[in-house]
Amino acid sequence: MKNSVVILLASLIASVASGADSATKKAAPPQRTPTLANVAYGTHERQVLDFWRAESATPTPLVFHIHGGGWVNGDKATVAQLERYLAAGISVVSINYRYVTQAILAGAKPPVEWSLRDAARALQFVRSKAREWNLDRARIGATGGSAGACSSLWLAFHADMADPKSADPIARESTRLWCAAVSGAQTTLDPQQMKEWTPNSRYGGHAFGFMPDPNNRSTRDTMFPQFLAARESVLPWIRQFSPYHHVTADDPPVYLIYAAPPAKGKEEKDPTHTANFGVLLQEKLNATGVSNELVYPGAPGVKHPQMHDFLIATLKAPARSRR
Repeated sequence: MKNSVVILLASLIASVASGADSATKKAAPPQRTPTLANVAYGTHERQVLDFWRAESATPTPLVFHIHGGGWVNGDKATVAQLERYLAAGISVVSINYRYVTQAILAGAKPPVEWSLRDAARALQFVRSKAREWNLDRARIGATGGSAGACSSLWLAFHADMADPKSADPIARESTRLWCAAVSGAQTTLDPQQMKEWTPNSRYGGHAFGFMPDPNNRSTRDTMFPQFLAARESVLPWIRQFSPYHHVTADDPPVYLIYAAPPAKGKEEKDPTHTANFGVLLQEKLNATGVSNELVYPGAPGVKHPQMHDFLIATLKAPARSRR
């Protein structure tokens, strides 16, 4: 019974999200078998990852892939440009994580914490395997689309979550990144910001427990208004789990790509993945001094046309000073 409720909730939320990770829905050729598959980084069935090891006599950089799907569906199975990374001497990890629907049914508050904390834990786990897997502990770049992009940015901007006093050696590992490159990212989970940037916004309420009634499909269209009306009551959570609110001057370089040009302050065909998210984040990044690239059709001064171009160039670049 619980599984059927999870599936129905995921379906309702995904319909509001308007195709939360369209990139993962495109047909893709079969990928090579992982070097290690379904490696557990936790005790839940979704807390597993795949690892592809690049051939190298020296420790390799790592692409850390977080799948999209609105935090309610999706899977680690497909990594875009996997072969390009491996050919460049960059290893790859792709993770699964617990869905917000599973967190909601378990009574976790806010539900999105499960998904985001899993991403952080998986990153720490991978760092703990650096010597065994021949990885450069510093050069880890996160990537993903839609919700996976939001999770990647949250990791990139968040202060280090390592607990040096923990009895758990994995918890002592750093969560800081070398860089992040994301597609169709939601850069804020604040409904007020979303409404100001894109008036027909409708995403994000499920992250904080504002979900449709699985027995009444008509409630799916009331989720965002309820979320906006209750904003003050969940503002501490929004500030804790929204990437925008964690930006500081010591953050790593980030790359954002969107499928359509921005239209700040106007309604969008796909408000869940609008480049308005990127424009408003870029304003804050520029003001803070964080290196960034924003790409969309017709964008000026594009250095790297695609995410993999940025990731390979940045992960393989000469060592830079760390602020």
